[in-house]
Amino acid sequence: MVLAQLGGSISRALQQMSNATIIDEKALNDCLNEITRALLQADVQFKLVRDMQNNIKKIVNLDDLAAGHNKRRIIQQAIFNELCKMLDPGKPSFTPKKGKTSVVMFVGLQGSGKTTTCTKYAYYHQKKGWKPALVCADTFRAGAFDQLKQNATKAKIPFYGSYMESDPVKIAVEGVERFKQENCDLIIVDTSGRHKQEVALFEEMRQVSEATKPDLVLFVMDSSIGQAAYDQAQAFKQSVAVGAVIVTKMDGHAKGGGALSAVAATKSPVIFIGTGEHMDEFEVFDVKPFVSRLLGMGDWSGFMDKIHEVVPMDQQPELLQKLSEGNFTLRIMYEQFQNILKMGPIGQVFSMLPGFSQELMPKGREKESQAKIKRYMTMMDSMTNEGKRSELDSTNPKLMNDSRIMRIARGSGRQVRDVMEMLEEYKRLAKIWSKMKGLKIPKKGEMSALSRNMNAQHMSKVLPPQMLKQIGGMGGLQNLMKQMGSSKDMMGMFGGGDK
Repeated sequence: MVLAQLGGSISRALQQMSNATIIDEKALNDCLNEITRALLQADVQFKLVRDMQNNIKKIVNLDDLAAGHNKRRIIQQAIFNELCKMLDPGKPSFTPKKGKTSVVMFVGLQGSGKTTTCTKYAYYHQKKGWKPALVCADTFRAGAFDQLKQNATKAKIPFYGSYMESDPVKIAVEGVERFKQENCDLIIVDTSGRHKQEVALFEEMRQVSEATKPDLVLFVMDSSIGQAAYDQAQAFKQSVAVGAVIVTKMDGHAKGGGALSAVAATKSPVIFIGTGEHMDEFEVFDVKPFVSRLLGMGDWSGFMDKIHEVVPMDQQPELLQKLSEGNFTLRIMYEQFQNILKMGPIGQVFSMLPGFSQELMPKGREKESQAKIKRYMTMMDSMTNEGKRSELDSTNPKLMNDSRIMRIARGSGRQVRDVMEMLEEYKRLAKIWSKMKGLKIPKKGEMSALSRNMNAQHMSKVLPPQMLKQIGGMGGLQNLMKQMGSSKDMMGMFGGGDK
């Protein structure tokens, strides 16, 4: 993923600066030049990058900083703030409420992934307890209704459309009415796109909008258009009241950074980004946690939300206990493979942890297919399961000698190289898991008390020492808490906030 490369480049620049013996003008300039190069490669507009560089230099006046100041921390804080400013239009979008009917209309050019995104949006909200429904008012593109029908059926979401009716306004009105009667609280209307902006497209959008009176108009945009996103977003905003933007195809385009910064320049909040073709490759776009992950500073709240969301309640303490022990066995890998598909791409999950750049989990690895995971699990089924020398429970890599590997390969009907590959994957995950050693998570009963009185002192006790050091000690932790917002935001990381 290109954003992972961008994050990796920025993290490396900050790391090189941190390793410098003296933080002087040269070290600062080298760091800023690296970050500038990374942002320009991600197609962020030159003026935005130049302004950011100038602002950081104004904030970080090395001559004025007293000797006691942590210059590295101040520079990192300034970079964090400027990246947030670049990607934040400063205004929130409409948020649907459970139990209250909301109509959301999707608009965008053909080929931007609009119909797929409609289903992803519905699926995301369905998992959170909404009752979504889909209406296909795209009568322009052949196969649009078939595609929506297929997606909706797969996700078990009710849908409405017609093969006979050619008037999109009529279909939209009928669909919205039907689902209001069925007490659906999130009605999503998919509209026609065109290959280019045409008067007919905008007129049709306006008519559907007038007829259905949507609470929110969502503009879906392909990230590969980069900086041209500014003109696209502006043109759509002038025709219909676009309330928010979803940027798609963020999994492979160098222009992703350009698209995000260009949309922010139109003062349109980006609320989701599409990071792949699968239903769960869809992330909430929240500027501060996003930038925090980009800089390898983690997104605690997102990580804990993921754990609370997909790991059954009774298994959560056990999983967190295993995390804190840092000993990763093949049995734990087997159990986690069972959760991975529910949890979303594993790289996305681990990139929420401080100290992990998204680059550590390359896209090719992250998108392990179901077949590959099943293949690994089949091989693990051929391992010894009980006793002192249980292969599944051992943390000693030397235990897996050549004769054992050959036996596992024969038992699972795989090649020796497949078993070797699986063991390499195990070693890679074990290395990451070991960094979690010492992670202290409050028990369920302690959460509410902790959330009422959350401060850096509490947090320092919860985090393991090496992680606290990585964040920059007590001062760094206080800064991180400021960045993440109020204590209510921080509570989310313990499952204490509102879901």
